[in-house]
Amino acid sequence: MKKHVLIATTLALSSAMSYGAGYQLNLQGLRQIAMGGSGTAVPWDMSTIFYNPGGMTAMDHWQIYAGAAFVTPHTKYVESTGTYEAETQSQTFVPFSIYAGGPTSWRSPVSIGVGIYTPFGNGVKWDDNWRGRYVSQEANLHTVFIQPTVSYKFSEVVSAGIGLIYATGRMELRRAVPIADENNVDSRVELAGNGHGFGFNAGVHINASEKVQVGFNFRSKVNMDVDRGYASFTVPQSLQTAFPYTAFSSSLPMPMVTSLGVGYAVNECLTLQGDINIVGWSAFDNLDINYENNTPQLQDQSSVRNYRNTVSVRVGGHYTVSDRVAVMAGAAYDPTPVRDGYVTPELPDANRGILSAGLTYKPFERWTVMGALEFASSVNRQSSFDEGGFSGRYKTNAFVPAIGASFDF
Repeated sequence: MKKHVLIATTLALSSAMSYGAGYQLNLQGLRQIAMGGSGTAVPWDMSTIFYNPGGMTAMDHWQIYAGAAFVTPHTKYVESTGTYEAETQSQTFVPFSIYAGGPTSWRSPVSIGVGIYTPFGNGVKWDDNWRGRYVSQEANLHTVFIQPTVSYKFSEVVSAGIGLIYATGRMELRRAVPIADENNVDSRVELAGNGHGFGFNAGVHINASEKVQVGFNFRSKVNMDVDRGYASFTVPQSLQTAFPYTAFSSSLPMPMVTSLGVGYAVNECLTLQGDINIVGWSAFDNLDINYENNTPQLQDQSSVRNYRNTVSVRVGGHYTVSDRVAVMAGAAYDPTPVRDGYVTPELPDANRGILSAGLTYKPFERWTVMGALEFASSVNRQSSFDEGGFSGRYKTNAFVPAIGASFDF
């Protein structure tokens, strides 16, 4: 019995934070969302605080900027035999971005600003009684990065900037445990905790010619350390001593991202741009959960993740229709970092294609309102979570409408 309980708990917790894969959000700017997530080379507005701090000095005035996206993912699971299907429950998540910044004085080579944004997140909720309930019923990850930033213009050609990052976030997990009570009801475990971390965001912007701009950006890895989360077990009374309510500690990496972007002004109205993003997902090679109160049945956990680095490609175009209106369109290919054998229903990740479009409108001289729509779709992926003994085919789609506004001083 003890062995059975220990195994059940291991399965329940070993993937407790497998949010890890593919939880990066590329939704930190409205124009950039509309252009496939590209934005390293061309500083369209103060959202360049995130995409390339080196571009801040291209803004000759102060600007405040706010935007929000409405992410409604939907995943369908089909068992390998093809005789059972399940779908995630409908949920809407709202990552946001707020920026404020500008030159320290008229024609100053120094610009300062601050960005508050949500670069990582994930949320999946399955029915409580679905077939994969012992691997996951619900998982959520929320993060907020706060980034004070400074940028310096060395010449009319080269600018550079750097911002320090303070990150805060919260993770939550719920799943069933295959230990039934006298009424044949499953036991369950819930984990929740707040995490914090530090990092930086640095970039260089180059006006290579009248038509060509080049951008380089490096956002460092941020380890979100959960120093004191809490694990709660609902088990039969006879096992409550073996599974106490206890604190735990862990750490989840937000991976580094290296980006190279190029923008080309075809004419006065049309600009094309493209990015290559290298994401350091290999930082998530292992997951450890350390309980404050161990018992023979409840031991610290260590689980291999073995993620791989990825290279995504993003392209977009911006067309100025008039002094007040501009339209945008874009596309991207975003491969999964999750290797076969490590795909869980907490994050059923797969290679994704993205199409997007958007519009900006200036109702007044200093005001700009923005709207964008992104559609992301993964390939059908037949995969498994070997550690949990669970496999099947997943497919995920997501529509992401987004709105925002900026004000120029």
